[in-house]
Amino acid sequence: MGITLTKEERSWVLYDVGNSAFVLVMVTAIMPIFFKDYAASGLPAAVSTANWGFANSAASLILALLAPVLGAMADYRHRKKAFFLVFLVMGLCFTLALPAIREGQWLPCLALFVMARVGWAGANVFYDAFITDVTSHARMDAVSSRGYAWGYIGSVIPFLAVIALILSAGMADGLPVVQTKIGFVLVALWWLAFSLPMLKNVRQVHYLPASATSIRDSFIRLFSTFREIRRHRRAFLFLLAYFFYIDGVDTIISMSMAYGRDLGFGVTLLIAVLLFIQVVAFPFALLYGRLAARFSAKRMLLAGIAVYCLVTFMAFLLPSIEDTGLKTLAFWGVAFLVASSMGGIQALSRSWFGKLIPAENSSEFFGFYNVFGKFAAITGPFLMGVIGRLTGDTRWGVLSILALFVIGAWLLLRVEEDAT
Repeated sequence: MGITLTKEERSWVLYDVGNSAFVLVMVTAIMPIFFKDYAASGLPAAVSTANWGFANSAASLILALLAPVLGAMADYRHRKKAFFLVFLVMGLCFTLALPAIREGQWLPCLALFVMARVGWAGANVFYDAFITDVTSHARMDAVSSRGYAWGYIGSVIPFLAVIALILSAGMADGLPVVQTKIGFVLVALWWLAFSLPMLKNVRQVHYLPASATSIRDSFIRLFSTFREIRRHRRAFLFLLAYFFYIDGVDTIISMSMAYGRDLGFGVTLLIAVLLFIQVVAFPFALLYGRLAARFSAKRMLLAGIAVYCLVTFMAFLLPSIEDTGLKTLAFWGVAFLVASSMGGIQALSRSWFGKLIPAENSSEFFGFYNVFGKFAAITGPFLMGVIGRLTGDTRWGVLSILALFVIGAWLLLRVEEDAT
């Protein structure tokens, strides 16, 4: 059954529309190609792909070290939105700095990208934590799924604008540099525009009492939470499972375009596939939210993990397909499977965790949530990078992701379902 969103819920969902443009253009689609073909021109394909993986790992590591402390500090009154704003501005500013990169400047390019991604991901720590403030337990799965669904379909608009700019200049020799850089600016402006309703309408409902020594108290609470893990056993067991299965999901999202280039697929095909994924992901994310109300979030998460196991195995087999037409068809099949489950896995992970934690400590716990997610995001791209450098073929790194999904599913089966 559908729901009518409140003003706060709608404003929260709209932020997903804005920040998803950064994911699509800067993490998944255009920026990886821009980096490989322009900023890292002259580097061997395996080396540039590895460096891209290391940069994504570095961004994840930085946030993983910061998230729990910042989350604990943000649980005091009015702090959550302040921290959200700081990281939002950081992400926007470094995104706007990327057009200054020149050909061959792969290291400055990666440095700016890492800081932009840290800003984006840091803002998401507090954005995710706001889910306990904008909605109820009963509506959490549906609202979280709406966020991811509208994020996917909404991000298509700036993506198409960027593609139109690129196509207007032609793509005979790869991405046109000037138009691509203008596209980065459009992404930042889109992200900013859809942040405004969040900044205006969403407020921190659940918070801890004010303290004259809030920084010291934040560290005390952080260590206390570690000591009392058994009291929050389901939440931390879920986080352990999440660590493994979200590693695979994030790695596929962040490394797919670079891997596609290594397989010999053209830029036009890769862009078309990304657009297809965004459109198809919209109804499937909503579907996951509705099916969770009938079958439970846990069962739908396990179903999504099973789909991603199949995705990983198919991606490993792609280089073995010699016929170009058959390989392209198989690539489209992988894209459909990715689209069918990526939104559902992410949305239900966020909402189920939100039900497992105390609302007044949501920033602290979502700090842990992002720590587990970001440390997971370090291992997958790093593993692909290392194995790619050692073997000269990133497909073996892809195969290793399968084990992460299996371990994640095994742990998820051990999380009790009746936590609401």
